[in-house]
Amino acid sequence: MDGNHGIEIEETVENYANPRTCFFHVMFKATALVFYILSTLFFKNFVVIFVITVVLCALDFWVVKNVSGRILVGLRWWNEIDEAGESVWKFECLDQQSLARMNKNDSWLFWWTMYLNAGAWVFLGIFSLIRFQADYLLVIGVCLSLSIANIVGFTKCRKDAQKQLQQFAQQTIASHVTSTIQSAFTIV
Repeated sequence: MDGNHGIEIEETVENYANPRTCFFHVMFKATALVFYILSTLFFKNFVVIFVITVVLCALDFWVVKNVSGRILVGLRWWNEIDEAGESVWKFECLDQQSLARMNKNDSWLFWWTMYLNAGAWVFLGIFSLIRFQADYLLVIGVCLSLSIANIVGFTKCRKDAQKQLQQFAQQTIASHVTSTIQSAFTIV
């Protein structure tokens, strides 16, 4: 047994600030995809395949939206209906200092797995079309919708956080300039 082997494992884990969250973020996506792909080997009943696959994708949706999104990228989103019946997007993000300290590997893993997951569902949808399995397109449509909802929600949330960061920077600069000008006139 090589003594350096343990160091390599520690360095890999250290690249991620939240390795457990990263693992579960990937695991829920992979579980839904693997189950869907292998399900026809074990189940002949479409309803069973549909229900289990959709439940797995719904669990992934919830974990990403409420857990891994907060921990890995510091963002959270939700949608509400206001009194007028209009859909209103709500965003929540960490403060600017905390966002700046987010681990780049965690963030990279978060975004790429979201996009790759959606891409995998699109590929499976095309494959179902080629095989003339329209009923399986329903499963894929639900799973793809959940995946895209998270992508859209987190993308809007990230843009809102960037806008807040720009406003904070502008306010800080304006405040600094104002205090500098005030201090220059109080000296005179």
